[in-house]
Amino acid sequence: MDEAPLTGPDAGLVRYLKWLVTTLTVTMIVGLVVLIAVIVMRLNETPGQSFPDQIALPDGATATAITRGSDWIAVVTDDDRILIYDTTGQTLRQEIAVD
Repeated sequence: MDEAPLTGPDAGLVRYLKWLVTTLTVTMIVGLVVLIAVIVMRLNETPGQSFPDQIALPDGATATAITRGSDWIAVVTDDDRILIYDTTGQTLRQEIAVD
């Protein structure tokens, strides 16, 4: 199917619309590639803080929850205690009984 050459007063408008659609398509493709690249870079970042491999829990205590603060780690145990450790998870700083 051959297209007939554009003639008449609408020829310039049709060329402009084709250029506009092409430009918008290229812009959307570039934007999508940039968005995917940013997401991949963010997912590949190493976190600044992580949990230690082992935490020195008291004998008989089992951890049910754990959270990290800026300079502490809190462990909730199955015997209703909250244990606050340093960032290494080896030095117990505080013990809180939950009633």
